[in-house]
Amino acid sequence: MQILPAIDIRGGKCVRLAQGDYRRETVYGANPADMAHRWVADGATGLHLVDLDGARDGSISNRDAIARIIEEVSVPCQLGGGIRDLETIADYLKLGVSKLVVGTKALTDPEWLAAMSEAYPQQLLVSIDARDGLVSTDGWQNISDVGATQLARQISSHKLAGMIYTDISKDGMLSGPNFDAIREMVQAVDMPLIGSGGVTTTDDVVKLAQLGLAGCVIGRALYEGRLTLQEAMAAGGSRVSSA
Repeated sequence: MQILPAIDIRGGKCVRLAQGDYRRETVYGANPADMAHRWVADGATGLHLVDLDGARDGSISNRDAIARIIEEVSVPCQLGGGIRDLETIADYLKLGVSKLVVGTKALTDPEWLAAMSEAYPQQLLVSIDARDGLVSTDGWQNISDVGATQLARQISSHKLAGMIYTDISKDGMLSGPNFDAIREMVQAVDMPLIGSGGVTTTDDVVKLAQLGLAGCVIGRALYEGRLTLQEAMAAGGSRVSSA
């Protein structure tokens, strides 16, 4: 299982939000590229980037910071936040982003998602972010009436690289993932699944790996030293780089 350190960007800075609440922000660095270098030096084989401003506003808001990360590190970077039109997809892929994460538009415009997955096969991931089992949109500011597993099944036939599942209530809370919800997602679709939200200990990582996940995203626990990237990678069965 691949371990993906999270680099969430807001206003050009590296931050973390508690439960997706933009009023509960912790800044971990003024330069996200410096954080990217840190995780790569620690052995990361990939990074999970999020444009928080873009996720909320539906626009490209932190392109310069993202471009610098892509330019300066050698590992694949997947990016989510504000990916809602063809032009943005084309621009970021040309920039060098390895995979793009679609959230809001996957729910609000299923025909667009189907068309984009045909145009860019295996280059898009869908992020299914849920609160109390219901899909959230617009940077987690709005809650729909669509269930997470319902959406997963609806899009499972598309030519996607996989899905990312986040339980919003767990995100940034250092209280462990929602294993039951993740298990339901694994059982719902036959597609690579990445878990996110609340991953705090090596035991959490082991349990996620045992569920058969392709990867997991870890944020606050790494930033606050609750576990190291090397510990997480070892628990997930990943091989730590000697570089």
